[in-house]
Amino acid sequence: MDFPQPLARGQLVSRYKRFFADVLLDDGAEITAHCPNPGAMLGLDTPGLRVWLSRSDNPKRKLAHTLELVEIDGGLVGVNTMLPNRLVAEALATDAIPELTGYALHRREVKYGENSRVDFLLTHPDRAPCWLEIKNCHLSRAPGLAEFPDCVAARSSKHLRELEAMVAAGDRAVALFVVQRTDCQAFSACHELDPTFAAGLDRAANAGVEVLIYGCDMTTGGVAIARPLPWARQAR
Repeated sequence: MDFPQPLARGQLVSRYKRFFADVLLDDGAEITAHCPNPGAMLGLDTPGLRVWLSRSDNPKRKLAHTLELVEIDGGLVGVNTMLPNRLVAEALATDAIPELTGYALHRREVKYGENSRVDFLLTHPDRAPCWLEIKNCHLSRAPGLAEFPDCVAARSSKHLRELEAMVAAGDRAVALFVVQRTDCQAFSACHELDPTFAAGLDRAANAGVEVLIYGCDMTTGGVAIARPLPWARQAR
């Protein structure tokens, strides 16, 4: 997925109230941007980091800029949690995720579970439906290892229970983690920051929920799902 316009570069001044980021652009302008990330953004919200922002010309928007990428040690990290669904939609359309090919329809935001909407429902007349939940992964505390979540993620734990219920009903269910980093070669659930989610992911996998992890190719021009990563599943 290419960004529709060249991204603006700047330096992070402050990220606050979760959804706001003050940025000093390279041209000297200081702006407030939308930060589309409800998580803790551990290691990615340090003042002085180089960041990249998209800009919208929509006059109805209160904030024209959106924080998209943070640069860490020369590598890029995608912090826009709304981007993975678009990346997966593109990957499904081009059969870039082999485990999820062969479905006739890819429906988005379908109601299911406990007042939830699944990210994608994949269907085919000759196959069981596939319920697909997507999570953006941007945390890395150890070299080469991506982790999720970066804070307590009660909603994500709820999604795992709902995927388990779909498997119990005879359908297929998949939890797909999109790693928006260029410096990670494996994935692990973050037991330290959310033991409930980590235990829930193990339980869901044991119940038949498929766990997929995919890394991305990332530049300031665009992001694309690129390659599967292994799950470093920890013994408990």
